[in-house]
Amino acid sequence: MLDDIVLFVHIVQQGGLSQAGEYLSLPAATVTRRLQRLEYRLGQKLLHRSARQCTLTQQGQVYYQSYVSLVEQFEQTSHQLNQQKEQLSGKLKVLAPLNICHGFLRPMWLSFTKEYPDIQLELILSNQLEDIIKNQADLALRIGPQEDSLLQQKKLGQADAILVATPSYLANSTKLEQPSDLKQHRLIGTTLRNSWPLTNTQTRASYTHMCRFSSIYNDTGFVKYQLCDHQGVGLLPRFEIINELKTGELVRVLPAWQSLPREIFAIWPSGRLLSKKSVCLRDYMHAFIQQQLPEG
Repeated sequence: MLDDIVLFVHIVQQGGLSQAGEYLSLPAATVTRRLQRLEYRLGQKLLHRSARQCTLTQQGQVYYQSYVSLVEQFEQTSHQLNQQKEQLSGKLKVLAPLNICHGFLRPMWLSFTKEYPDIQLELILSNQLEDIIKNQADLALRIGPQEDSLLQQKKLGQADAILVATPSYLANSTKLEQPSDLKQHRLIGTTLRNSWPLTNTQTRASYTHMCRFSSIYNDTGFVKYQLCDHQGVGLLPRFEIINELKTGELVRVLPAWQSLPREIFAIWPSGRLLSKKSVCLRDYMHAFIQQQLPEG
């Protein structure tokens, strides 16, 4: 009914049904049918129509005066929102995991805010799975399978988890030449899993190590801290330790073995068209992740 009220206001403002149809790009028959439907619902005739002119009835005059300012305000607001939607400026609220943003993605966030200073980035960091709809966020970054049918998603990349330790720890420990040797080592893990499923990238053989952890955390960042303190072996996502691998602070253990890749997604509510700034950030993240963690 709201659309029909808007149409009625435009008929009056444009001076007739055909003029309103041209202004709104609607067929004349559609304009007539929708006006008749509105009059039927109200139980009142709103316009006197003839071949040459169209004038308001008394009831139509009252109805027009009641709604014209609301329709104009509504259309003005819609126009402003559409303009904002197509601009690389304004507020952009994003949910993302804490650890990956403080580490691997930190340079990406800094370069994005520098390159697009008119976008007001509101980055909400948490290792808990925050509800994107409840938080009224534009985008969310997620790691792992996404099965919620109320969300749309774009895969940004993927990263395996690899076994790592410091050179100092390995130099002062027993040999570590095959997965079964892990039993002789201090293992640092997370509460997310108590076993390490591994695949040999050369032979495709698989091995699952049931872990007995020396220390266990609900935060992968602390696993990394203890590993860097030469205290054991851990299985961490590659993106979590990419800088430590580059500097040599951590090195791979059993380099032929790794876990299955974990996929990285950008998600947003289904049925919502992404704004230009949301698309810009999504594609910016995708390009960064593909450059740093190329697949294949």
